[in-house]
Amino acid sequence: MKKVAIVFNGGTISMKIDPRIHAAVPSLSGEEIMSMVTGIEGFAKIECHNFSSLPGPHMSPEIMLDLSQFVQKLADRDDITGVVVTHGTDSLEETAFLLDLTLKTEKPIIVTGAMRSSSELGYDGPANLAASICTASSEDALHRGVLVCFNGELNSASEVTKVNSMALNAFKTPNFGPIGIVDNNRVMFYRDNIRHKPMKIDKIDAKVVLIKAAAGMDSTLLDYSIDKNVDGIVVEAMGRGNVPPDMVEGIERALKNNIPVVITSRCFEGRVLDSYGYHGGGKELRNLGVIFGDNLPGQKARIKLIIALSYTKNLKEVRELFEKGLYNY
Repeated sequence: MKKVAIVFNGGTISMKIDPRIHAAVPSLSGEEIMSMVTGIEGFAKIECHNFSSLPGPHMSPEIMLDLSQFVQKLADRDDITGVVVTHGTDSLEETAFLLDLTLKTEKPIIVTGAMRSSSELGYDGPANLAASICTASSEDALHRGVLVCFNGELNSASEVTKVNSMALNAFKTPNFGPIGIVDNNRVMFYRDNIRHKPMKIDKIDAKVVLIKAAAGMDSTLLDYSIDKNVDGIVVEAMGRGNVPPDMVEGIERALKNNIPVVITSRCFEGRVLDSYGYHGGGKELRNLGVIFGDNLPGQKARIKLIIALSYTKNLKEVRELFEKGLYNY
């Protein structure tokens, strides 16, 4: 029988309500969570590992990389068919994306969690875990990169984002929809996803900030970031990749200081492009030398820029990691 390794890494799936403070806190071990996943022994042998009990907001890129290296060692074992990672939902898409950017394996790596704690009616952790184990043991899940499994849906880590703060189907893929589903314990895929060459790094070696553009903003936050010697800046711009006019000076200053600036859109769907030629428009920003982040949300573009700058300090290579095959200039 196939063997699936499960790496427990905190989050709501491991929480229950503390009666003293009337709020959910980390409480359950991996073994306690697995005891609620009944009948799974008929699908795979399970090997449990307790990595952490951290809530989602407590994760950092450094911890994410430690997790990636931990998962890589498991995936390298001949007796492991696939790996399931539990995670807090608040930063799950960022960790899943970092895993997808750094892991070198064709085996299924599935990231899951829960939207409700074990104290709530409708606790979804066991169901999500069962569906993830089915996916990790499926041959159809090979060569697909890291997947996110919630509410019976499978989304690619490179595409998925959290779209709802409370719904059981909180994770969605803008523009494309899920890559597959788990129906009656059967894993079914409906389309392929784009795979990228993994970036092998030993440590996080870049500090990157994320700035969201809004009406009337100026360069204050950009100037502050430059003064703090950040290594990169992601601007979640308006629409197709446009910013208020008073932000242009700060972006230009960052670029002159060899700080790469990646432009994404604050829109839920669509991609950035240099469509507009007015002051602050995408065409002006492109001519200044910004990098376009395609359809990545700001938080995932930040993760990619952190990994890219930890992988190479060559800004031409960094641009290619974001734009190759997507923009022809």
